[in-house]
Amino acid sequence: MELSLTADQFLSGTIVREPVAPGNGYWAGAPGAFYAADEKAWYVSYRLRRPRGVEPDRGGEARIARSTDLKTWEDIWTVRKDKYNSASIERSAIRKGADGTWRYYTSYVDPTDGRWCTDMMSARDPRKFDPAKRKSIFKAQPLGLEGVKDPVIFEHAGTFNMFLSIALPTTKTSDKSHSTLDIYNTGECVSATGLATSTDLDNWKWEGVVLKPEGNGWDCYCRRINSVVSSGRQFIAFYDGSAGHHENYEEKTGIAVSSDLKNWKVQTPEGPRYTSPHASRSLRYIDAHQVGGTTHIFYEMVRADAAHDLRHLTTNI
Repeated sequence: MELSLTADQFLSGTIVREPVAPGNGYWAGAPGAFYAADEKAWYVSYRLRRPRGVEPDRGGEARIARSTDLKTWEDIWTVRKDKYNSASIERSAIRKGADGTWRYYTSYVDPTDGRWCTDMMSARDPRKFDPAKRKSIFKAQPLGLEGVKDPVIFEHAGTFNMFLSIALPTTKTSDKSHSTLDIYNTGECVSATGLATSTDLDNWKWEGVVLKPEGNGWDCYCRRINSVVSSGRQFIAFYDGSAGHHENYEEKTGIAVSSDLKNWKVQTPEGPRYTSPHASRSLRYIDAHQVGGTTHIFYEMVRADAAHDLRHLTTNI
């Protein structure tokens, strides 16, 4: 299966947000986008990061930006990790339901056990999300996992499918694996993708692991689905891949296909499909949405100075 989307298109993408400073460890990225058709407006949750040791470092802040023209973006809400009493915030997802209620699915390091978890907030206006009123959606231990984060939502045939980055235990995993408060960066787990489903955006059923690393190739450590689009009778997933935890922050993009959203076949076993030409070559967190015959893609890409931009492009798949 071929995609019309090319690697060169990512270079010409419009910058939505830049990092707060140049250089390695500074990012604006991890986008989670949603198009509100009733407002003709885009909403994008994104994360700002600074290097460890530079306050408020390491996933210290998440924001929601709004735009009606995909050119001018207004930050309408922000949260810092201290509101979660957490070491770090990760990718989050925003969604408006048919009931008019907005949901914000957010992932962060659970202060009770050091494992990544996923919570939800709800409000009639996204400017009024209250971290103090968040409720737990998934904790790692009850699922037999070492971490669960980075929610992505894809709706199909009346069902909401939430793909999540999950840390699978290995023979190296122990309670000490969480002492760094980021098991994905220890080499003591495997980074895979899990699935949950819902019909109302509030109650979620855990479906299990749907894509995990295998072999010894370029993505033998991480296969994290970031978004899914429809193509005829198939679904196409953009996933982040890496060969080891040393690439934990600099993943590249592979492609997988499925006919049922649960059984995925990797199409890029020999190497990533999409990369940046700069620095680590990282191009990750591709968040693709099909609206009105156009595919909108939000993504995080490394620059020549090793910092990461948040960008947007339009294409046809």
